[in-house]
Amino acid sequence: MNRENRITKQGDRLLKMPGKFDRGPVSFESRIAPREGEVMAIATRSVVSVPPTGTIMAAIEKMTECGFRRLPVTDAGTRKLLGIVTAGDIMDLMGGGSRYNLVQKKHAGNLLAAINESVREIMTTQVVTVSGDARIQAVADLIVEKKVGGLPIVTEGGILEGIVTERDVMKVLTTEKRSTSVEEVMSTVLTVTTPESPIGDATRQMIGHRFRRLPVVKDDVLLGIITTTDVMKYLGTGQVFQKLVTGDVAEVMSLPVRTLVSGDLHTISPGRSLNDAAREMLQKNVGSLPVIEDARLVGLITEFDLVKAFSRR
Repeated sequence: MNRENRITKQGDRLLKMPGKFDRGPVSFESRIAPREGEVMAIATRSVVSVPPTGTIMAAIEKMTECGFRRLPVTDAGTRKLLGIVTAGDIMDLMGGGSRYNLVQKKHAGNLLAAINESVREIMTTQVVTVSGDARIQAVADLIVEKKVGGLPIVTEGGILEGIVTERDVMKVLTTEKRSTSVEEVMSTVLTVTTPESPIGDATRQMIGHRFRRLPVVKDDVLLGIITTTDVMKYLGTGQVFQKLVTGDVAEVMSLPVRTLVSGDLHTISPGRSLNDAAREMLQKNVGSLPVIEDARLVGLITEFDLVKAFSRR
């Protein structure tokens, strides 16, 4: 692990935040649905999918274009679900996970050659799914148990008919008012990275810990967050190809983390309610919020944390 990367506990480090914090009230239109309703009431029915013969690059471009973190892989003729590819799989391909073998061994490190392989080479085939009559509570429980961000909805014959994500579930569950505060749910032991650390180091940390995001810190200042989606978009928008000279994946993964960090940073204070956190995430279209108290980073709260908290009976 890079010496600059470190684990910070609540209160350990002073993180002076640049700019102002937006802690004011927000409003959004709640999607009211019964807690124990059928999952199809909140699911996306017109699901975009790709065939197993499509290229990895085509899947990346589709996810980037649509703003998806996951894409079902289906038989082109029958729509039978065959697998799923996620932003995490793409990061694994680039960053030293098991899928990295496709780049390193089969294509001798040539990223351009690897991403032109078919998506079946990296898709997950053991997919956690639900049926269309599943209860919302059961879906929430399954998301928490399996630690997945989305679940394809299939018929008895395995035909894809929808997809439900942790964000869909969060929208429903958070219509139920809770007095629980962000502080009671947030993660307080955080693995962080620095803007000058290689992207490869950050991705290996995320893969190793099964994280989807890492706070980026320099000189005790929180600069932003790097996510699996950021890594995927770097490929999907074609930015990465502007950096390549030899086509070797090592060129990309040696670039500094700051290459992927945007200037937008949304935060929340620990005393705010879980409902406030959900509203902030939905309004800002983010999957997590750094938790700031007295100009210090004291935790991180995610969509998954909210689903887990709201799904408790």
